[in-house]
Amino acid sequence: QVHLVESGGGLVQTGDSLRLSCAASGRTVSSYAMGWFGQAPGKARAFVAAISRSGATTYYADSVKGRFTISRDNAENTVYLHVTSVKPDDTAVYYCAAGSSSSDLKHGGRVDSWGQGTQVSVSS
Repeated sequence: QVHLVESGGGLVQTGDSLRLSCAASGRTVSSYAMGWFGQAPGKARAFVAAISRSGATTYYADSVKGRFTISRDNAENTVYLHVTSVKPDDTAVYYCAAGSSSSDLKHGGRVDSWGQGTQVSVSS
């Protein structure tokens, strides 16, 4: 089982940029498609972005297309979520996830492992 630890969250202002990181241990991230999910206050955890094992395929929720970019560095065993032009609606706890395929993550399929989450708070 791969263990995932997110970092990089914090309090930012509307329009700011930040980078979330997901560091893996136990197993290499190259064995998994990876994704990011966000859970806003009072809402269910929702899909944000996913990337295939090779990095050749990516998927995004409509709400973040053009603003969020998922990437992976398999050599460093790390997955990133680059966030730009943040909005107050982006406020959420962001969780890294490991799954069997990027399409499976996009469509709410099985997740093998979750990180503990990192808080992103966007002020108006």
